[in-house]
Parts: sequence; C-alpha cells; structure tokens
Amino acid sequence: MNYTRMPIEIESPEEIGYSTIQYNLAESSVRDIHLNNLNLNLNDLLLCYGHHQGHPDLLASIASESTVLKPADVLVCSGAATALFIVATTLLSENDHLVVVRPNYGTNLETPRAINCAMSIIDLTFEEGFSLNIDLIQKAIQPNTRLISITNPHNPTGTVMSEAILNELVKLAEAYNCYLLVDETYRYLNFQTPLAPYLAEKSKNVISVSSLSKAFGVPGIRIGWIICQDASLMHQFLAAKEQIMITNSVVDEQIALHILQNQGNLLSQAHQHIRTNFAIVQTFFAQSPYLDWVEPTAGVVCFPRLKAGFRLNTEAFYKSLYANYQTLVGPGHWFEQDKIYMRIGFGYPTADELTTGLQNLERCLGEHLSNGK
Repeated sequence: MNYTRMPIEIESPEEIGYSTIQYNLAESSVRDIHLNNLNLNLNDLLLCYGHHQGHPDLLASIASESTVLKPADVLVCSGAATALFIVATTLLSENDHLVVVRPNYGTNLETPRAINCAMSIIDLTFEEGFSLNIDLIQKAIQPNTRLISITNPHNPTGTVMSEAILNELVKLAEAYNCYLLVDETYRYLNFQTPLAPYLAEKSKNVISVSSLSKAFGVPGIRIGWIICQDASLMHQFLAAKEQIMITNSVVDEQIALHILQNQGNLLSQAHQHIRTNFAIVQTFFAQSPYLDWVEPTAGVVCFPRLKAGFRLNTEAFYKSLYANYQTLVGPGHWFEQDKIYMRIGFGYPTADELTTGLQNLERCLGEHLSNGK
C-alpha cells in the first residue's frame, strides 16, 4: 500500500488548531457537542470487547430506519472513513478497475490509488450543476470493473442525485456484475426534504456507507457503518474489520445507540440551525460580486467558484484569509479542483460567526483580486 496524506487532512482545523480559527467555514458538519449534552450515564458500562459486527441494539436501530434491511445487513465500523477503507481494500486490487465520481472526499480516490487500482474518473462540472451523466459512467465501465463509487448527498457541492439517476446506476451495477458504493455520510442532513432510504435497499449490488459524525456533532466517537444485502460480501467486510480493529469501542457504540434512539429531537434542532444559516448563505450569494454557486439541496456545504472575468492570487488569498481574518474555508485542491473553487460549510458556525466569516471572505477576495472585469 502506497499511502499519501491528503491535503484535506493536512490542512484540517484539527491539524492547524481550532484555537487559531475564529470563523470556521471549513467544516462539513454541524457544531461538535459535549458528552454532557446527551444526558447519558455510562458508569455501569463494562469495558469489554464488543460484538464484532456491532452491538445488536445498534445494528437493529440502524436497520429499523428501513422496512427492507435487517440487522445482518449492517456492519458498524469506526467511522465512515474506516468503512470506506474496508470496502475499497476488500473489493479492489491492482488487477481491478474502479469508476469514481469527482470532486469527492479524498479517501474515495486515495485508497484505490494506494492499492494501485486502475481508475476512470468522471468529473462533475459547475456548468452542468454538478449533475451526473449516466452515459459517461456506462462508457467508463470495463470488463474488470468491480466498483462504481459516488457520494449522495454529494461532497463537496451539497447536490443530490435524482431517484431516476440512482435507479439507473443500480441497473448498471447489476448489468455489469459490479457493486455501486454510495457514500451517504450526509444523509441525515436533508434539512429540506424527508430522510431518504438507504440506496442499499434497492439491490444486493449496492453498498451504502453512513455515519453519525456530520449531522449529530459527534465525530469524536468514530462510528459509521456499511450496509449491504449481499451476505457473502458482508462476511468479507467483517473479516476485514476484525483484522483492522476486531471490534469498535463499546463506549462509542453506546453513545451512538443513544443518539439514534433520540435522533428525532436531535435532528430537529440541527435542521432548524441549518435552515437559519442556509438563508444567510443564500442572501450572501445573491449579492456577492465575486462568487457563483450551485445552490445545494442537502448537507451543510456548497462549492462556489470565482466568477468569470476575475483573477485571483489564490496562494496569497487563502493565506491572508486565515492569518489576517482568522477565517477558514476548504480550498478547491482539497478535492483535486482549481483553487478558484472553495468548499464553504454553513452548519458548523453560529449565525453570527457565519455572517462575519462570509463578510471576511468577501473583503479578503476584494483585496487579492489582481484584475477586475
């Protein structure tokens, strides 16, 4: 395995220091919470090895969101990142082929590269509203294609694929005898529409991955999961998990179970905050002289770019935004895109922090535009 550190991790707030950032617009989640916010007493919890697949109550809670899925279709992992790693390392080798959509979260590209798996990258474009062209996916499929990899809701744009497109992707996976991996890490952040079913409900050829980190403010407990109705493949995933970690933390699983059992109230509060901040972001982009966006429909991120006709010294701009304004966004290179793009997260900051952070962004852009229209 040829591991490479990803820019999104090297330059992340936890690496450069949260105390140095006053206006954090780089996060793709809601605000982190304290354990005492959950009113959960863990004093009687036995700190033993846990169940290898995941605590039975936790498996049942995840599966209960569906009328199709069973607890046996779920494997709880230490975060969605580990789940994605397990999927990639189980299914892909240097003799296989992957079709992956970009922009994307780095691990969906870097782990296959570490394996030396051949990849066909399908690039979404701003001009097409970051919508997916099914014909490009089909043309990219080869005889040794094992996996088609997408994210939905999409990271970093916040766009959502239509059910028609998703159904076509499922049909392709079935027709070409490969798997469709759907990174659904942002599914609980559907603040404008009802919670969508896991795509893994539709076929044994679909693998869904999700997590509690983004919507519930608990990335520190490291709980995510894989869902698939292919029992043989799930057995392989379990074998991979056992070799990596044996079991999850029993502490993390109990916290996760409590969150899922109370998700209605927790998500109601989170969605109310997101809708307030989303309105602030909508107003900002309606008035911004410098940035264009594709308005997101779920999640807490958007992926705007510099308007045509402007030129920006991106290195000086991002350095100044952080050093002089204590404001952080996610530069385009986090997602293998030009730095005239940036991911802006609107779920993590307070409304006041978001408003000031966006004002800082606009001022700093104005200071570093080398040529106007």
